[in-house]
Amino acid sequence: MVYVATAGAGDEEMAARIAAHRAERPPGWRTLEAARQVGPAIAEGGAGADVILVDCITLLASNVIVPLPEPVSYAEAEAALTAEIDGMLAAYAAGEAAWIVISNEIGLGLVPPYPLGRVYRDALGRANQRLATAADEVLFMVAGLPMK
Repeated sequence: MVYVATAGAGDEEMAARIAAHRAERPPGWRTLEAARQVGPAIAEGGAGADVILVDCITLLASNVIVPLPEPVSYAEAEAALTAEIDGMLAAYAAGEAAWIVISNEIGLGLVPPYPLGRVYRDALGRANQRLATAADEVLFMVAGLPMK
């Protein structure tokens, strides 16, 4: 099992969260930290794994969209995130491991009141759709209950 962590420790609170999350992982899991360029990182560091667990696309989207110069256009955000998803799908196609990809559905709530929030929500939604289309199975978790 290779656990691919996309979170970056931008401050002390996030560093503490990451440390706690690391401590909860089973000792047999190999951790690959990749805040960006996840597909190439998996292609290089995931060799021999039977399962690749990517946690999570939501943070990956933040990692590639938030640093873009303001005002962020939908086209720029979409291109940045599409490049990441293309890289992941290429790594998946080239390997033999089973993949589990975690993401959040953020389009079910209120429309964000600021442009970056709307751009982020829409780009993440499209990325989730692309990944779901490529998947053999998709589960939507609500309150810990899986829905197909």
